[in-house]
Amino acid sequence: MSQAKQSIDAIIAAFAEYGYICSDKIATAIFLATALEKPILIEGPPGVGKTELANTAALVSGKELIRLQCYEGLDEAKALYEWKYGKQLLYTQVLKEKLGDVLEGATGLDGAMARLHSFSDVFYSHEFLEPRPLLKALQSELGAVLLIDEIDKADQEFESLLLEVLGHYQTSIPELGTIKANIPPRVFLTSNNTRDLSDALKRRCLHLYIPYPDEKLEQKIIASRLPEIDPDLNQQVVKFVQSLRELDLKKAPAISETIDWARSLVLLQANQLDRQLVRDTLNVLLKFEQDIEAAEQALGELLKPSITSSSRVLN
Repeated sequence: MSQAKQSIDAIIAAFAEYGYICSDKIATAIFLATALEKPILIEGPPGVGKTELANTAALVSGKELIRLQCYEGLDEAKALYEWKYGKQLLYTQVLKEKLGDVLEGATGLDGAMARLHSFSDVFYSHEFLEPRPLLKALQSELGAVLLIDEIDKADQEFESLLLEVLGHYQTSIPELGTIKANIPPRVFLTSNNTRDLSDALKRRCLHLYIPYPDEKLEQKIIASRLPEIDPDLNQQVVKFVQSLRELDLKKAPAISETIDWARSLVLLQANQLDRQLVRDTLNVLLKFEQDIEAAEQALGELLKPSITSSSRVLN
């Protein structure tokens, strides 16, 4: 077994300890991103574990998780840094009160102005800088995991702000110069594909697409989060959800909702699916009434794979 393969297997095992089941593809992306010091852009439908991947990476690495939630109108002041204007104003008042002491010994107007100019840069120093998530991640002394969540919700202009951070793990502040990370953060960007991202941003990242899991992987995920579930019920739950996702739904059930449903069935002491049980608990899986109505109309067909699976196990 190659050293790289051993490292990838170790990543799978480490993430599994925190309840995150990695496919080989996900573990390989994490291994390469770490080795190459590249950000990972994770795309896929909502609820497949994109954000949770970054959360678990922070737990596995023991590093601080710094999260930037993106939204329309997000700008430099909220994402990168801003100046502590209140503190600057207070400093101005103090300087005003001490102005006589500051100008003592200055000769003429030119001398007074020269003396004042020697203090001007103090207003834009590190003491007056308020770091936001991007700058916090760059300045972290122990390294950090930076999660830029739902980048597709931010404006395209915001992507330009990210390019220097993603490409060189540094940022330029006009008053202070370039601030570069001593320990580059591990960066995860997530996108639900609501809009196309720029080529410039994509070039700076490794790309990882996480689809809904296949049947075998989803069973593993549920078993890792709910060890007490009966294997037969686990299989029925996954078969039903996989069939449900094939319907034309406004919002297909995410993995987290599958886990919630499985947990609900265990609490109800169910050992297999039946029509009435599913009807009573569909609201755990589906969040829109029109989706629930569509599922109820197709319930017979949806339950067939689960019932067939159950009969096969019993036989």
